[in-house]
Amino acid sequence: MLRRYWQPVGLSADLGDLPRPIRVLGEDLVLFRDGRGRPGLLDTHCCHRGTSLEYGRVEAEGIRCCYHGWLFDPEGRCLEQPCEPAESTYRDRVRQPWYPCREYHGLVFAYLGPLDRIPVLPRYDLIEDGEGVVVPDGTSYGLGGGEIIECNWLQIYENVMDPFHVAVLHSVFSGGQFSDAMNLRPQVSWEEAEAGMRSTQDRELPDGHLFRRVTEILLPNIRIVPSVAAGSPGEGFERARHIGWILPIDDTHTRMYSLLRVPVRDGRPVFPPRARHGGKLWAELTEEEHHRMPGDKEAIVSQRPIAIHALEHLATTDRGVILTRRMVARAIDAVSGGHDPAGVRRDPGASLITTVAGNAVLATAARR
Repeated sequence: MLRRYWQPVGLSADLGDLPRPIRVLGEDLVLFRDGRGRPGLLDTHCCHRGTSLEYGRVEAEGIRCCYHGWLFDPEGRCLEQPCEPAESTYRDRVRQPWYPCREYHGLVFAYLGPLDRIPVLPRYDLIEDGEGVVVPDGTSYGLGGGEIIECNWLQIYENVMDPFHVAVLHSVFSGGQFSDAMNLRPQVSWEEAEAGMRSTQDRELPDGHLFRRVTEILLPNIRIVPSVAAGSPGEGFERARHIGWILPIDDTHTRMYSLLRVPVRDGRPVFPPRARHGGKLWAELTEEEHHRMPGDKEAIVSQRPIAIHALEHLATTDRGVILTRRMVARAIDAVSGGHDPAGVRRDPGASLITTVAGNAVLATAARR
């Protein structure tokens, strides 16, 4: 199912003159940009004798294996076999396994499914308008790919539809890691969409206003979470500026990639505030502080490398988690039955995805 969608596999800015070994959906691959600027994603092991192309040389037309010099273009075509007779046509009969690549606002995406089912690469309205122009008030950045999270991707994905943990894990337990408004326990409802789901969280502010927060997930592994610093009276509505992909490396390891739209002031990007743990960033904590002030990573990874659902005792506040698992199961069933899963698009004119996630402070009269 995950292979039927475009997945981020790297940052555009990281593609230089050295090939990058990566692992995606259980496969070892090599990512590179040739001298013509084209991104390529090939199987790590050269189809000649199995030498890793991570030691290859990037050239104008592709990547050359270090062992016997076979040259492959970004779509796996063998262009040269220097050790073979000049008249040989063998290069036309071999092809290095490859996957299509596209770039979108600083991320490199790959499609790892059957080529006869390849969809259009989606675009997102929180990043750009229908003409491909970045929406006013900012610029876009691709982020992620560094840290490896040692658990199954689904544990991270379903956490987005569990807003009740915010008022426990991120506030009373670990000392208020987000804004004061986020510390309040919300009234929550969930709504399913064609290819995703959203949660609406209402929090009563001390001044009588209502803080409404909408978070969103899209199939197969996309999360859209608005700022965690919101909730001041009178701030109005602010749509989410961040869209993230929860990329499985394999069954028990995961990476995160994100696109972030940020405002520019005095010619410099202004990035949103990050969660604080006793005044420190998560990476700055000591081992003892990680135990005293745990965050999402500690809570999610400690569920085991693959959470055992049969041992859980789900309650009424876990409805978002239940609905998420059912949505993923329906997508898997669709692929098993020979159909496209929800959210796969083939019409280039329909590639712009509309999102709804954001924060708002509402007057009493505006409550639903």
